Amino acid sequence: MTAPATPATATPGVDTEEQAALRQSVAALLEKKSDSAAVRAAFSSDDGYDPALWATLVDQIGAAALSIPEEHDGAGATWLETHLVCEELGRRLTPSPMLGSAVLAAQAVLATGDDAACARLLPGIAAGEQAALCWAGLDGWATPGVRAQVTDADVATLNGTAHHVLGADTATTLLVVAVAGDEVGLFELPADAAGVTVTRVPVMDPTRTLARVEFDGAAATAIPTRPSFLSRLRAAGWAALSAEQVGAARAVLDATVQYTQERKQFGRVIGSFQALKHRMADMYVKVETARSLSYSAAASVAEAQGLGDGPAADEAAYAAEIEAAAAKVYCSEALQWIAGESIQLHGGVGITWEYDAHLYFKRAHGTAQLLGQPHELLAALEVAAGL
Repeated sequence: MTAPATPATATPGVDTEEQAALRQSVAALLEKKSDSAAVRAAFSSDDGYDPALWATLVDQIGAAALSIPEEHDGAGATWLETHLVCEELGRRLTPSPMLGSAVLAAQAVLATGDDAACARLLPGIAAGEQAALCWAGLDGWATPGVRAQVTDADVATLNGTAHHVLGADTATTLLVVAVAGDEVGLFELPADAAGVTVTRVPVMDPTRTLARVEFDGAAATAIPTRPSFLSRLRAAGWAALSAEQVGAARAVLDATVQYTQERKQFGRVIGSFQALKHRMADMYVKVETARSLSYSAAASVAEAQGLGDGPAADEAAYAAEIEAAAAKVYCSEALQWIAGESIQLHGGVGITWEYDAHLYFKRAHGTAQLLGQPHELLAALEVAAGL
C-alpha cells in the first residue's frame, strides 16, 4: 500500500495561501524523495533516515527553522506551519529528525523562556543540527528517568536512564528533562560527554529510531525554566504527534479506497460492495474529526506561543496542554482503528511485506505510546475536567 500521489489539500479555516504553498512544497518534495521504496531504504540505513532528504527539508523548505523566532535564525512562523509539515511527514511515514530535534528539542528550549539558552541552542537546531530530548523514565513520561544534582547556579550532575529517546544516536546535543530536588528542570550537555552512553534499541515501528541514554555522573548545564515549562512542552509534543497521526490516517484511507477500486471479486471491484463503502465512510469520518481536533490543538499552541511570557501566556499554555492531550488521545485511537480496518479491507495482502499497510499499523501503535499512552492522558484529562 503506497500513499497516492494526490495533491495535498488545504485544511478549511487553517491554511492561508502561504501555508497552503508550504504544504504543497513539502508534499511535492516527499512525493519525489520519500515514496515507499525510499522510506524502506531510509529506515534500513545506518542513520535510520535519509540525511540528503533532511538537508533538503532544512535548506530548501526551512522545516527545522519554522517555529524558531527570527532573532535566533529561525523563520519566525507560527506553530501551524510546523504542524502541517509534521502532517505531511506523517502521511509519507518519512523517517527524519523533525519530531525529535526540530519539534521536541526546539520546543523544550523555547518553553524554558530563557533567552541565553535560546540564543545558544536554537540557531544550530534551525540550521539542521540535531538535538535529542531525553525525558521518559522506565514507566513512561510521567516521571523523568534522570535525576540532577545541582552543584552550582548553572552546573549539575546527571544520573539515571532516559528511555525512548528520539534520534539520540545521531544527535550532537542532549537536552535532559530531569528531577532536581522537588522540581523538574532542563539540562544541556554534548551527546559525547563523559558519563553518557547512548544505545539504539529495537523498535516496533521501523520508521522511527529510539535510544536508551544512560547518565553516570555526567556534567550538564542547567537551563532556568518557567512555571509553564512542562505544559508548553507537552502541548507542542502532543500536537505534533496528532499531526503525524492525521497525515498517516489520511494516507491509509486514500490507499484503501484505491485498493478497493482495483481489487475484483465475483466480477466486480470490491469497492462497489455496500458493506465496504460503509466501512470506508466510517474511516473518512474518523480522519476528518481527528484532523479537526488536531488543528484545534495546533491553534491553541500557536496562541499560547504568540502571547510570549506572563500570567496570560501561562494560562493559555495550560489550556493548550489540555486541548493537545485530547487531540493526542483521539488521534491515537483513530489511527489505530483506521490502520486495522485498512488491513482487513486489504485482505490477505494487508499483512505482507510488499504492502505498506503493516508499516502504518506499526506507526499507529508506536505513536500512541510516545509521550504518554492514551489511558494515561485520559486519566489526567478527567482530573482537569473535575471528574
